Amino acid sequence: MTATNPFTSTERRPHVEGPFHAHELGLTGRNSGILLESLRHDVTPTGLHYLLNHFDVPYVPAEAGWKVDIAGRVRNAGAVSLDAIKLLPSRTLRVTLECAGNGRGLLTPRYPSMPWTGEAVGTAEWTGTPLRDLLDRTGLLDDAMEIAFIGADRGFDRGHEHDYGRSLKREAALSEDVLLVWAMNGTPLLPQHGYPLRLVVPGWYGMASVKWLRRIEALNKPYDGFQQISSYQYRPAPDGPTTPVTLMRVKSLMVPPGIPNFYTRARMLDAGPVAVFGRAWSGGGVPVSKVEVGVDGVWREAELEPRPGPYAWSSWRFTWNAAPGEHELACRATDDNGDTQPLEPRWDSGGFGNNVMHRVQVTVR
Repeated sequence: MTATNPFTSTERRPHVEGPFHAHELGLTGRNSGILLESLRHDVTPTGLHYLLNHFDVPYVPAEAGWKVDIAGRVRNAGAVSLDAIKLLPSRTLRVTLECAGNGRGLLTPRYPSMPWTGEAVGTAEWTGTPLRDLLDRTGLLDDAMEIAFIGADRGFDRGHEHDYGRSLKREAALSEDVLLVWAMNGTPLLPQHGYPLRLVVPGWYGMASVKWLRRIEALNKPYDGFQQISSYQYRPAPDGPTTPVTLMRVKSLMVPPGIPNFYTRARMLDAGPVAVFGRAWSGGGVPVSKVEVGVDGVWREAELEPRPGPYAWSSWRFTWNAAPGEHELACRATDDNGDTQPLEPRWDSGGFGNNVMHRVQVTVR
């Protein structure tokens, strides 16, 4: 049998069932999710923040000399240095970012890609310049309808060679909360997180926050980059209509209680009062209004703390009087729009936006 040439094939990969493919496992060696026990941290330590990179991490020996090309429908096109960007007013925002493919590994059949189960999320303090301030100085023309962001990472996906790029509609790009970021949790960006400059788009899934930002282009037509039009599209049916992936869906995770088995990660805990706690979030700055904890299918409302900012996750807590035996714990969140995590995953061809409730099996002794 002749193997498919990955550099020429433009076909979508066929869906699979069963064990993860060696290529999927290879992606898990390059990318990493949060450790669920680290949900205890209000701000995710940088080394524990989730990580997804499509191609190689560009080698940038030093930020000196790094420039961003400003092009397209602007009055003042040209290169802007990182030093000049840093001279503009800056701000720090606490933002929860989640990968759009988080939960893909729970779907069946699934699209072969990074096989996240639920750990592709993190919250950090991001410091940078509002994109709007830079765009104001470059002078957007009236017919500029989209702003495209191109990174320095380049590779192939389904036969298409391209630099990773995404775009935002003009109105979204001009939000004061979209940042050109150079620091994460008070220190310079790490190479894998976009050093020396990246975009952070609060409230959106992580694919919008382009890393290693090299070019900003104002367009008078929709951006047609591969990652914009051929990826990150909801497809409820493999060959059906698509909808762009944008804002994060409401979601919650719990810290697995007790102690784990090394290999299976099964949980063991002692009978009696058990503190069950975790985090909940939603997209677009929409607050979480309620978190419920299910014990063997019986749901009770948890105590929900106020969120520390419009784009940061909220903490929740519940006390469970654990009885000996085998139990299933679950959590689900509802946001101010009235959206609630589903009890079962909604299938998507690319595995995007799976916000099914979080389940943990425990043994109580």
